[in-house]
Amino acid sequence: MEALQVKRVRLLASLTLMAGVGLIISLPFALRYGAEFFLPVTAALVVAIALVPMLEWFERRGVPAKLAALLCVLVFLAIAIFAVAAIVIPAIDWVVLIPQRIDRVTQALAPLIDLYSNLEKFIDKTAARISIEASQARTVRVETPNSMLGIITASAPHAAVQLFFALLVIYFFLAGWTGMRKRTIVSRGSFEGALTTARVIQQTVDATSTYIATITIINVCLGGLTAAILWAMGMDSPVMWGGIVAVLNYIPYLGPIVAALLLALGGLMTFSDPWAAMLPPLVFIGLHMIEANVITPLVVGKRLTINPLLILVSLSFWAWVWGTTGALLAVPLLIIFKTVFAAAGTPDIAGFLFEDGTLTHVGEDEEKDG
Repeated sequence: MEALQVKRVRLLASLTLMAGVGLIISLPFALRYGAEFFLPVTAALVVAIALVPMLEWFERRGVPAKLAALLCVLVFLAIAIFAVAAIVIPAIDWVVLIPQRIDRVTQALAPLIDLYSNLEKFIDKTAARISIEASQARTVRVETPNSMLGIITASAPHAAVQLFFALLVIYFFLAGWTGMRKRTIVSRGSFEGALTTARVIQQTVDATSTYIATITIINVCLGGLTAAILWAMGMDSPVMWGGIVAVLNYIPYLGPIVAALLLALGGLMTFSDPWAAMLPPLVFIGLHMIEANVITPLVVGKRLTINPLLILVSLSFWAWVWGTTGALLAVPLLIIFKTVFAAAGTPDIAGFLFEDGTLTHVGEDEEKDG
């Protein structure tokens, strides 16, 4: 009878495993094609979790939950508006100046352009000797908006609706946070279950808010220092470049590369000397190397250390699902999942398939306690 019960349990676990594999395979496509709903909701939840310490700070000082939630939303909205205004408005002016300064960029890149032209001619001659050109050519016409104003006008209503929806999610999440956490803990069937639930919730909030707050302070300092150096060098719109550096530095690995390329383009548009034009990206690369290898490990410490491979996988996955916004959310989402699995238990598929184990492995905290 006992052996039959074990077989029945493993059969149910096998069916659960197959259903879980199917869900995992289909979930990315659902998230990608349902981005209009899932993206603002996920971003809002991550922001709301990061704002929980501020909410609790207000509540400890006697501020009602709904008013505290409103204050948190207003603080977040003020910071977001300032960041967007500091970056987007000067960026529009830079885009307008591109046609006027393209000659300066071309002159600075003349050696590279000549090298590319000679290489292209050589490849064309070699290809002409090997094969015959096709008699029919396909022409593709791509229609682009006439101006930056057209792009903003076309996308503004949709972005405004998503932003308003996300702000509502943040507000209602924060307004009901205290009661929701209390009900979740009290509804557990045992004291051990309630304690585990409370620990998972607290660890998730602490890890996420600590990471976002710490990285935000580091990125703001990096952007401010970069802006100050660019201002001393005489580069136009240093605050905009500092904001771009701060925002892109949220994206591990790829963000600093894009920031350096943009600074190189801005340097070519500002300075006529190609060597002077390369100073802005070189300055940023030097500051980023110090930040990434000294400041961030020293400030963040080992508590939030994550395997670089997991960061790359998370970055590529969320960037594929939701683009640039997904890349910005990659690390916070990874921290949330890692914290939950570490406290509540991780999937143990290998142990279930090749040993006499179950589908769940004990959490790291429980292993240490044992």
